[in-house]
Amino acid sequence: MSHAPLPGTVFLVGAGPGDPDLLTLRAARLLMKAKVVVHDGLVDPAVLAMAPRGARFVSVAKQRARHTMRQEDINALLVAEALAGHDVVRLKGGDPFIFGRGGEEAEACHAAGVPVQVVPGVSAALGAAASAQIPLTHRENASIVSFVAGQCKGLSDQNWAGLAGVGRTLVIYMGVATAAAIAEKLMADGLAPTMPVAVIENASRPQMRVVRGALAGLADLVERERIKSPALIVIGEVTARGDIMELQAVVEAAR
Repeated sequence: MSHAPLPGTVFLVGAGPGDPDLLTLRAARLLMKAKVVVHDGLVDPAVLAMAPRGARFVSVAKQRARHTMRQEDINALLVAEALAGHDVVRLKGGDPFIFGRGGEEAEACHAAGVPVQVVPGVSAALGAAASAQIPLTHRENASIVSFVAGQCKGLSDQNWAGLAGVGRTLVIYMGVATAAAIAEKLMADGLAPTMPVAVIENASRPQMRVVRGALAGLADLVERERIKSPALIVIGEVTARGDIMELQAVVEAAR
């Protein structure tokens, strides 16, 4: 008489902003012994290369307006692999529970009776800010930080009032394609057109770029510099401090 295999465990693992050195120890250990890896498109190839030879990779990469697999299908894939007896490392850029849909995948696993564990990662916002040496909080500039998604449906209907301004920092995920609408929305809410902004592309990776400007020119900045995803937008007075810190680093290096 045959018996169904015991279900495997789904590990929702944060892959960090890109640099493999920013993985947690637990994430690295799970990845280095993984047999099934289901990964997003934003996971850096250097991170994927840490998996053992023979591991099976399944890409569920998402792009704006074009998904290779619907979220419902990703949920079903994770459940099916686990019910077949496989442990699954589900790699997500940044942290699974910050705009990573990790909550939806965990709920699907629980509903199917599949064990699930969450391994937090360095979020894209924290990794990008650290790489660019932009402090998200600073005693002189900001005591509040907010994270929003700039690519959600109904962007114009979202209430961002009070999230940006003096003493506050706003970090926008997935906002490159909607930069013009974001700037218009924030200025309509009363934010000064001269508010400093920074766009961080490919954070923590060798090809990282940081470009700065003012809120009113955000869309032009993104277009002129040909910014591509993955990129985050940081809005607030703290972004101007990065220039000071970079200059200090150059001076120190020259001594």
